[in-house]
Amino acid sequence: MLYQPPLPSKYSALTESELVDAITQRKAALGSRLVILGHHYQRDDVIQFADFTGDSLKLAKVGAEQQAAEFIVFCGVHFMAESADILTTDRVRVVLPDLGAGCTMADMADIDQLEDAWDWFTNECHINVIPITYVNSTASIKAFCGEHGGACCTSSNAREILKWAFSQGDKVLFLPDQHLGRNTAYAMNVALESMVIYDPHKANGGLTTSQAREASVLLWKGHCSVHELFTAAQCDEIRRDDPECKIIVHPECTWDVVQKADLTGSTEFIISVIRDAQPGTKWAIGTEVHLVNRLANTYTDRSIRLLANMQCLCTTMYRIDMRHLLWTLDELVAGHVVNQITVDAETSRLATIALERMLDHVAPPPIAIK
Repeated sequence: MLYQPPLPSKYSALTESELVDAITQRKAALGSRLVILGHHYQRDDVIQFADFTGDSLKLAKVGAEQQAAEFIVFCGVHFMAESADILTTDRVRVVLPDLGAGCTMADMADIDQLEDAWDWFTNECHINVIPITYVNSTASIKAFCGEHGGACCTSSNAREILKWAFSQGDKVLFLPDQHLGRNTAYAMNVALESMVIYDPHKANGGLTTSQAREASVLLWKGHCSVHELFTAAQCDEIRRDDPECKIIVHPECTWDVVQKADLTGSTEFIISVIRDAQPGTKWAIGTEVHLVNRLANTYTDRSIRLLANMQCLCTTMYRIDMRHLLWTLDELVAGHVVNQITVDAETSRLATIALERMLDHVAPPPIAIK
């Protein structure tokens, strides 16, 4: 996680209404030079200023289309801003309002660990592995996958990407989120026994060469700290207390939670299901709390609640607030680009290969995976 210096003290003194007015004025002053992207998990007071909102796949596409703007202010986390920088021209400068807005999942796989794993797969196990990385990963991990015949994916198109990967080789390394990999492969009729966990903190990932050779899917030992908070016991409690309530969860949840849910799918899938649901229906949702609360406030004729009885929020994305957004825009208006996220040319070139493969395999209209 990068360090974000404290803001000038004047920002702490501003009221919420003063912040809203000031951000609105700065947006107007920058006009078409500025595009603000906001991830669905972003806090409400910030998301109101986004020109585009979406999940990782949608925002990757939108970012790639922003060739006319001078500045993209990405209200999300660091890996998303990196992807935006990779997919746009050098003319577009990408800014992250708070450098501390990282991703704990992305931090669970670093390039040195991946290179060690690859050496073992290649030189000792003698297996042909296609590396697939969830978009929630660093630019260097994306670049490695692009260089070694792999691709990126999102929760929206993980199934399509895995289909492609199995057409390229007989084994897949899926990183850094073991749960998305397991849930997606299982929905494609890959047996649980054919999947093994590679732990980068253990010698040879904690595996024997025979285990690596026999597996169809090698799952990197990583996870989302938010979605691991949802449990099978919470699903059982919902079933017991309110049998009419449907459970819908994100595939970053653990396998046992996904098996107990009625529906499983990406953030955009969850939004589409709730949007199209009948008035009076009841829903318990297993994903980040800001999105769940936003859906509950939007569709008030449906009963919508968080699956867990605790606040499951992305604490790193929560670092981006109106004060950091205003500071960023103030600096842009003054001609200073702060917190610019840049990816070096070679990493960008190789990561583009993986990202373009991701964008070439867009999923069909959302369906549930179980």
